[in-house]
Amino acid sequence: MTQGQIATYHGHLLALLRDLAAGRDLGADATHTVTLDQQSVGRLSRMDALQQQAMAKATQARRGTAERRITAALARIAEGEFGICTECGEEIAARRLDLDPTVPTCITCAR
Repeated sequence: MTQGQIATYHGHLLALLRDLAAGRDLGADATHTVTLDQQSVGRLSRMDALQQQAMAKATQARRGTAERRITAALARIAEGEFGICTECGEEIAARRLDLDPTVPTCITCAR
């Protein structure tokens, strides 16, 4: 893999990390505790709020997983091991990295 390709993946990973951080800040309010106020919110509205809260928490969990994968990929770039399978040591196909630059393994080891 050329240094130009690695630089392109590095820039893409940094952009993904920035987008995730921005989304984390926007979605933080949705995970706060839902308070029960029977005077202003009915039972169905509270159930809807609880469901939205659960979805926001699940989104944050997925975002956290994505951030860890991106951080690990950036560490592999810094160590000079990006694009090399962490299992077998073979080069990861460029098409696989184009789809997801955070993958740590080649397609054979992923199976």
